[in-house]
Amino acid sequence: MIWRRNITEIIYSILLGFSDFPRIITGLFVVFLLIYIKTLTWNLGLIVLIRLDSHLHTPMYFFMNNLSFIDICYLASTVPKMFSKFFQEQQTITFVGCAVQCFVFSTMGLSESCLRAAMAYDRHAAMNPLLCLSIMSPTLCVRVALGSCLAGLSSISQLCALLQLHLCGPNVIHHFFCDMPQLLVLFSTDTFFVQLMTAMLTLIFGVINALVAVMSYVCIVISIMKITPTKGRSKAFNTCASHLTAVTLFHASNMFVFLSSSSGGSSSFNRFALIFYNVVIPMRNPLIYSWKNKEIKDALKRFVKEEGPLQMLTICLIKIILTLNSMHMNGV
Repeated sequence: MIWRRNITEIIYSILLGFSDFPRIITGLFVVFLLIYIKTLTWNLGLIVLIRLDSHLHTPMYFFMNNLSFIDICYLASTVPKMFSKFFQEQQTITFVGCAVQCFVFSTMGLSESCLRAAMAYDRHAAMNPLLCLSIMSPTLCVRVALGSCLAGLSSISQLCALLQLHLCGPNVIHHFFCDMPQLLVLFSTDTFFVQLMTAMLTLIFGVINALVAVMSYVCIVISIMKITPTKGRSKAFNTCASHLTAVTLFHASNMFVFLSSSSGGSSSFNRFALIFYNVVIPMRNPLIYSWKNKEIKDALKRFVKEEGPLQMLTICLIKIILTLNSMHMNGV
């Protein structure tokens, strides 16, 4: 029949984005743009600093370097397309582009979930320096990072199943990017298998990795309670609390977005929740994990003291960060 068309045969789909907020769309654009620039600046700056400073060549910062790269890929998969369509009346995207966007977003999400579990275990191993040196070797760290990427690529099975479905009727997506639940609404064939695969991937990589991370931090807290000096215990507990907050925000928002969007609809609240998950959390990650650390501050001081064009660029980036922080604090 003419209406039963394969996804690769459709020319385009329409993304509604935030077009139902015409009065505040300019303000939304400015706020999202500032957050986007800040997120890119912090993550790119952290990657450069870790790569150039030999003092930061440790398992913790190796994983942080990979986390920053994943966060940048997160942003690249959805935010530029959202910005390019912000003020257009008809926000279109090809269905092939839609499928690729969904695949990249899913892959980065699964990879980050695995990487956060590895980072939590690394923090647990770091409580015992001898254990950390014997277990978290450079070779193992590379293997864990590669394993996280390969685990994320398991979403290709979800993509292959999606491409076998057929479209029928409207091609309007009530979202600012091609999220899987909103895509499934467009299909005329039974989507149970794709929904089942999505639920299984969420269960395996979301719930299990969250449990691994939580158990690691519970062990860390138990180890911290054994520290005799009160000052050292307080400092270690504050670091642990901030890391646990980052992990909780990631997995809680991930689970909320999955459960709230599984019905296929996309309320305004769900869209803003995905903005928090897709943009705000990647912005907070470098701040929570690294930029407040003494090692990062010392590395930044050593880096700035050296003369060269890269150092001048770094100083400019720092000024941009301070300006954005000032604008954010003033409520822009």
